[in-house]
Amino acid sequence: MTPTMDQMRAHRSIRKFTDRTVGDKTVQAIVSAAQGAATSHFVQAYTVIQVKNREKRTAIAQLSGPQAWVEQAPVFLVFCADLSRLETACDMQASAMEKGWAEQFVTATVDVALLAQNVLLAAESLGMGGVFIGGIRNDPQTVCDLLAIPDQAYPVFGMCLGWPAHDPPPKPRLPVEAVLFTDRYPETHDRQMLSDYDRIINHYYLHRNSNLRDETWTRQMADFMGRIIRPHMKAFLEKKGFFLK
Repeated sequence: MTPTMDQMRAHRSIRKFTDRTVGDKTVQAIVSAAQGAATSHFVQAYTVIQVKNREKRTAIAQLSGPQAWVEQAPVFLVFCADLSRLETACDMQASAMEKGWAEQFVTATVDVALLAQNVLLAAESLGMGGVFIGGIRNDPQTVCDLLAIPDQAYPVFGMCLGWPAHDPPPKPRLPVEAVLFTDRYPETHDRQMLSDYDRIINHYYLHRNSNLRDETWTRQMADFMGRIIRPHMKAFLEKKGFFLK
């Protein structure tokens, strides 16, 4: 293990922050470092919007859950998968951009996810903490309206950042043997391994320092995958110019 690997394994979501501010130069340095993330074909298909306006923060906090930490965090960022800049690049070269292909959507979404993970890791390396906010996809059109996000771009998730005011334990992940294989996909998933993991997660939920609950991973996943979540996303993405072909 290295200090970097220890930092990665120590990740936990932080939703309570101190009043200590985070300066613009710090935010810029974090995002600049995060830009070292891999990017498909060098497209860098992402845009990050720091939301400072209190009314916009309140609106996003409400539509996201509500999630009060969106309002309370010193920094709130919205990460957009963005092909709009690439359309400008094509125009500068007097070239027509192909639009609406599924591969473009995948490329942009992966690009911004890689950037965002680097942003959080960079912030954590400074002693900060944060949490991803997928809840902005509850009403992505309103987020676009609030932040003037154009077609060929869409908000993928938000992120709260700041100095931690609590210290929750890391949530145990699946054992590496459940996700890492050699040469081929496994014929079956190891049910005993998942049962063992259920016991680990159940112990975690019953003994953590807040929001105690009697829950297992497979039960949680069965509940999650048994529901239709955000059925509006397909129509929204098509309206924004994605996923047409």
